[in-house]
Amino acid sequence: MSSDVVVQADHLSKVYRLYDEPIDRLKELAFGRFGRRTGRDFAALHDVSLSLRRGERLGVIGRNGSGKSTLLQILAGTVQATSGSVRITGRVAALLELGSGFNPDYTGRENVYLNALILGLSREEIDERFDAIAAFADIGGFLDQPVKTYSSGMFVRLAFAVTTSVDADLLLVDEALAVGDVFFTQKCFRHLHGLVDRGVAIVLVTHDMTAVSQFCSSALLLDQGHVRYDGDTVTAVRRYFALQRGAAAPDAPIDRDKAADVTSQADSSPWPGPAAWLPPDAATEIGHGARCTAIALCDESGHPARVFEVGAVALVCFEFELRVDIRMPVVGVELFNSRAIVVHGRNTLQEGVMGPPVVLAGARIRGCRKIRLDVAPDEYTFAIGLAWIDQADADMRDTLPYAALAERLETLLVVKDAAACVVQFRSQGQALPFHGIANLDGHTAVWVS
Repeated sequence: MSSDVVVQADHLSKVYRLYDEPIDRLKELAFGRFGRRTGRDFAALHDVSLSLRRGERLGVIGRNGSGKSTLLQILAGTVQATSGSVRITGRVAALLELGSGFNPDYTGRENVYLNALILGLSREEIDERFDAIAAFADIGGFLDQPVKTYSSGMFVRLAFAVTTSVDADLLLVDEALAVGDVFFTQKCFRHLHGLVDRGVAIVLVTHDMTAVSQFCSSALLLDQGHVRYDGDTVTAVRRYFALQRGAAAPDAPIDRDKAADVTSQADSSPWPGPAAWLPPDAATEIGHGARCTAIALCDESGHPARVFEVGAVALVCFEFELRVDIRMPVVGVELFNSRAIVVHGRNTLQEGVMGPPVVLAGARIRGCRKIRLDVAPDEYTFAIGLAWIDQADADMRDTLPYAALAERLETLLVVKDAAACVVQFRSQGQALPFHGIANLDGHTAVWVS
């Protein structure tokens, strides 16, 4: 195993023996050798493999009961796999569940020492780090109160502070951050980024898809103990929502009589010249319901551009050729910075731009998206997506939250790294009129009384 590889898990499976009644376990122990079996096997994990290098962040996602926590317990060494192997280089720190390793009758101070000793720190090391742990947890006088009097938020503050104080090579976190308030969650992620910069590998189990897409470098999607996807976070999140919907094809046949001539509509839109088109082999296509036949990145005037000043307008144009009949098409564009954080994303459903109710295989769907790059100087990439939705679902866009609408979208194709650009400081006026990742429109009123 390479020295950079912190975790190497090969073909992990975990089978539990389940019994309807406690007495059935005794019956099987007593009479099992005579062929009497009173229990049944339940496979919590089936043939799961993963590899994680220093500084990488793996998000493990899936519906409840998919095997996420079982996988983390095996990696932490608290559960033995039925088959397969795990090799870990260095020290492991794990925050598997609220209160694990804490004695409810001990004070917070006493539990800091108890938990840190369990995690492998010496008494002297704990003494050196105690003030930093207490400052990070920020629970004030409750530090000297019994832990059983803590709220869930106070509990996770202290547990996270202790766990991340260990000089670990691998950090395992299981849903713990969902308990804290938003300010503490932000504080935790800032701290996690610091650990990553020091080369700590992190495995994060969560139902927060935003955390997966913006923090993790890759994702593992589990369903009923099986790996359904292992790769980039954007595709993993999309497939997670597809599993939540439970289907990837329309239940009712498409009414072809409602098909529209979308080609004539596209031909009337502004369209870049041949010099603007990007080489198609630079992008990565995920999906089979369509293919991307053209991508262009231009300035506001329609001229090819790869470098923009802060606040300039970029024009992203694209064309899809359908391989299947679909209902109402939805297209969207996302902008990623150099740390793979989604800085901006919007689709036609969110904009209220409604397509025809049915489009047939063979049709070409063209689109252009104007984006004002009011973002910090950096290198950026664009992703383009094509999906479809039932018109009845689209008609509820003003009454349903977008998260509910997103679950009704059926993704046909995602084009990753469709285009790339550099945003640089302004050459005239104020070089950067804001700070942070992006500029938000607004106005400040100031008065003195």
